[in-house]
Amino acid sequence: MTTTTASHHADAHAAGHAHDDHEQSFFVKYLWSTDHKVIGFQYMITGLLMAMIGGYMAYGFRMQLAWPGEWIPGVGFLSSQQYNAYVTTHGTVMIFWFAMPVLIAAFGNWLIPLMIGCDDMAFPRINRLSYQVFLISAVVLIGSFFVDGGAFGGAWTAYPPLSAKATMNLSPLGSTMWVLAVALEFVAFLLGGINFITTAMNARAPGMKMMDIPIVVWMIVVASILFMVSVGPLVAGAAMLVLDQQLGTAFYDPSGGGDPILWQHLFWFFGHPEVYVVLLPAMGVCAEIITCNARKKFFGYKTLLYTVFATGIISFFVWAHHQFVAGIDPRMANVFTITTLIISIPIAEMIFLYIATLAGGQIRLNVPMLWALSFVAEFLLGGVTGIFLGASGSDIYFHDTYFVIAHFHYTFVPIAVIACFAGFTHWIPKMTGKMMNETLGKLHFWTTIVGFNLVFLPLFITGMWGDHRRIYNYDHFPDLSTQALQDLRIASTVGLLIMIAAQGFFVWNLIWTWKKGPAAGNNPWQGTTLEWSTTSPPGHGNFHPMPTVYRGPYEYSVPGAEADFLPQSQPPA
Repeated sequence: MTTTTASHHADAHAAGHAHDDHEQSFFVKYLWSTDHKVIGFQYMITGLLMAMIGGYMAYGFRMQLAWPGEWIPGVGFLSSQQYNAYVTTHGTVMIFWFAMPVLIAAFGNWLIPLMIGCDDMAFPRINRLSYQVFLISAVVLIGSFFVDGGAFGGAWTAYPPLSAKATMNLSPLGSTMWVLAVALEFVAFLLGGINFITTAMNARAPGMKMMDIPIVVWMIVVASILFMVSVGPLVAGAAMLVLDQQLGTAFYDPSGGGDPILWQHLFWFFGHPEVYVVLLPAMGVCAEIITCNARKKFFGYKTLLYTVFATGIISFFVWAHHQFVAGIDPRMANVFTITTLIISIPIAEMIFLYIATLAGGQIRLNVPMLWALSFVAEFLLGGVTGIFLGASGSDIYFHDTYFVIAHFHYTFVPIAVIACFAGFTHWIPKMTGKMMNETLGKLHFWTTIVGFNLVFLPLFITGMWGDHRRIYNYDHFPDLSTQALQDLRIASTVGLLIMIAAQGFFVWNLIWTWKKGPAAGNNPWQGTTLEWSTTSPPGHGNFHPMPTVYRGPYEYSVPGAEADFLPQSQPPA
């Protein structure tokens, strides 16, 4: 049942016009704005800048692994402490400062008000505050590289005793700054999640029922709920970790009565739902693109929603599969093996619904569609290899090898990179009013995908041979320094160089679009969700006049007909 009234939207629309009566300064308009679209751009730009930092970290440690000793005699491209800091910061940045801000905050801010037919977020000032806190968190994280001892190098999971015990922590101030940065980032996303949930549930256009909400909005709402429910134990655990670091308490020190395994439980109770916090928005983005470019109504809309709700609930019962080698009771390991296999069922069902949507469709292989289809294909490889790690017997062998690295990246790169590019190329005509270059877009797509697979396919092989992660120079380990393994490490690094170079096509495309991009029009993809019925880019207040919804977001009068797209805000004939 919708709770938004036409009068509410009229009042908001009038207030928006009053707000436009005076010219805003650059600072107010772009740095202090409460407009959800500007804040969405702020999150997106900051996330992309942080991705560049995370990508440089990956370049640094991959060069070290491919050609150790070739750069600094006796050391390599990086020292061992630098290597640990680069690996830690790369993982932290790409998950918390790239995937989350772009998929949830940037797309959430941009799309939710436009797709549900309102003028802005429910709490615009809280929305602005969320970005400001997020920006501070990024500054704190980057600042940790410039303090005494350098950045934290205890891995992005921050396991004690490396992160807590003073005699083992080579960067005590850097590690505390790392924890502070993560805590601030969590505060920012708690504020943002409150906004996303409240806006989607209470600010929908008249006529839009709960089961009319577009899939990507549902996905962001469910992801926000998962984050809000799961983050509490980790915040408490992080507070105890800082006390261990700075005041010498022993929450995680066995010599003082503590238990380092406690941190693992607190971290992964948050960490595994976190996978779905970023996965669900990515799947929502790709669902919108597949539906639009298959020229069909989405197959099984309600089934997908129930599956998403089930996935969110089950995600809280699988965390200990990360701890099969941590000394937990084997009987408990069996329980978590079963729950891990169970959660693969709803994920597989989502994939089948996407395939069913494609079946019989008039498919357009434009750039957004290529990204969306590759998301499904690459994520499937990550899901299938995850079965080996979810079973306690095989995980004991694979744990902490490069097999885990390859599996994780076949899960997360489709989420954090492929789905982001899919969403960006699909909605940039709406964001900017200009179309990107298809040829440059396809060059960017194919070189990125080829580079990505060249990076991580060899790591499945090295992992099966026992190649252990977090070793900065394999020359010290005769069993792992064979030429065959080193050739695979070099191939993986070459793949990364290709993947990094491929982003030049993306930058070139952005510049071309800015200077020469043709006008997109209001609805270049002939989409049927509500954002395509307003101007490109949308003005302040989004809609003039505010819309009333007469039909669901994916309904066609004649399925597949290119010209038959009534704006959703107009009544059917």
